[in-house]
Amino acid sequence: MGVSGSGKTTIGELLSARFGVPFEDADYLHSKANLEKMEAGYPLTDDDRWPWLARVGTVLSNAAETGLVMACSALKRSYRDAILAEEPRARFIYLEASRSLLESRLLRRSGHFMPTSLLDSQLETLEPLASEEPGMTVSVDQPPESIVDAVAAGTHPPLRPSL
Repeated sequence: MGVSGSGKTTIGELLSARFGVPFEDADYLHSKANLEKMEAGYPLTDDDRWPWLARVGTVLSNAAETGLVMACSALKRSYRDAILAEEPRARFIYLEASRSLLESRLLRRSGHFMPTSLLDSQLETLEPLASEEPGMTVSVDQPPESIVDAVAAGTHPPLRPSL
């Protein structure tokens, strides 16, 4: 979880490969209307997000047998609670980054629906993972493999590669 540019897809794909489970990007679970709204530079409202968050939780729940790494912004605790309502075993990895690092990443990225202009609204919406929530916080000011190592070492219950 984290704002745009925090590395959710990169880290998610690496975790997926490390643990031998599928990867999915929640961006592709958005409705066409949500994607068009964001592409036009308008932030989503909570009403826009609730059906999407339910889909995220359902996809996670449907993958209970195989496991799944899902890249999802999940910026507010209430959003994470909505996901947990569908899949209570979900665990969140908050990819924490400074605004300057996020902005520099977004400015280098091309072909993504999320414009850099929405970074501030995402940061205003962000509620970092609380200590009592299931998951952990990892700073992204380190190489991706180091982040994956930190996640693998600190996830409880431990993540394990499939045999």
